[in-house]
Amino acid sequence: MSAVAAEGHESVTAPRRDRLVAVGRAGLAAVSRRAALAVPVALAVLAVAEVLVRSSDLAGGLAVLPLLALASTLPLPFVLGTGRLARTCAALALSAACVLSLVPFGVLTAGGVVAQLACVYVLGRAGATRLGGLLVLPYVVIALGSHEELTRIVAVLVATLASAAAATGITHHVRSTAQAHSATEQAFADTLLEHAARGERARIARELHDVVAHHISMIAVQAETARLTTPGLPSEGATRLLAIGDTARTALTEMRRLLGVLREDADTGVQRRPQPSLRQLMELVDESRDAAGSRTRLIVSGPVASLDPGIEVTAYRIIQEALTNARRHAPGAAVDVELRYGDEDLAVRVRDNGPGPEGDSLSGHGLLGMRERAATVGGTLLTGPAPGGGFLVEARLPVKPEEATAA
Repeated sequence: MSAVAAEGHESVTAPRRDRLVAVGRAGLAAVSRRAALAVPVALAVLAVAEVLVRSSDLAGGLAVLPLLALASTLPLPFVLGTGRLARTCAALALSAACVLSLVPFGVLTAGGVVAQLACVYVLGRAGATRLGGLLVLPYVVIALGSHEELTRIVAVLVATLASAAAATGITHHVRSTAQAHSATEQAFADTLLEHAARGERARIARELHDVVAHHISMIAVQAETARLTTPGLPSEGATRLLAIGDTARTALTEMRRLLGVLREDADTGVQRRPQPSLRQLMELVDESRDAAGSRTRLIVSGPVASLDPGIEVTAYRIIQEALTNARRHAPGAAVDVELRYGDEDLAVRVRDNGPGPEGDSLSGHGLLGMRERAATVGGTLLTGPAPGGGFLVEARLPVKPEEATAA
């Protein structure tokens, strides 16, 4: 009862918590906007007050200095904004007002210095490193060329502090950019990994359904057939055969349930098709002929028989990969696909009349995959230059016709 109540309380309070979080973020954004306006206004009031307090020491420029004090602080909100053009114009105007206040009159207010440092830092953090360096340059020139000792000291101080502020902003910009790139790369890698995992689960589900499910079904059918058709079968033997059939059907049901889970996870929105067999080989040859625009022949010899589904899938995939390699490495070359049905094995040969293997063509992933497929069914695969030129893929797969298995 308490667990149910706790769960209900959690489900009720979760939307409320989300609304509180959203309201809190909106409040923080509003506070940030107010601070972006309040700070420059406070700096402007401080700068004007400083000019008025020092008016007795200022022989001239008393009418101009308050205006320069305002011009060196009030553009700061535009520097903090997001518009690139507005930020550039505001930064230039603010720095020009600071320089004009320092050079002719030898006065630079504390509010103007703070606004100048904030401006350079924001430009560095936004990635405008050239503009930030351009704003520091006038103070370096004043420090080197001014004849007034106080002006040189103020210029050196502002140049040093502005360089440090710009370096701090650039460091933050580089760090945030690196974090963003790292997050993007990680998300991309996770997406690729998930896609590969989904594809592998889908492949496993298809092959389990088409190969293993077939054999389990045959066990159930053969057990039931033996129980019903064997004359004089003891009751204990019939019971055991019935148990074998029931066990096979239970295993088949459980496997189909597992395949349903795999397909729900892996094949979302994907059209499901049965695994191919040698019956679709002519369609594959036609598709290869149309795609390559060259002559592709299918040659079949020996008594054609229905083979184990695993053998047929393996033969089909080997031929498919060999045709793909022929289109890639020998475009326009004629290709012969040969199938020879024997009593003990199925011989598969794919040969083209192209230039033959070059470089790393004998060590590609496609050839390795074909060898692994042949090995899984107990077969062998050979690849290399064909006699008389071209490239040859030859596989021998041990076969057992389904009719003989069923009997």
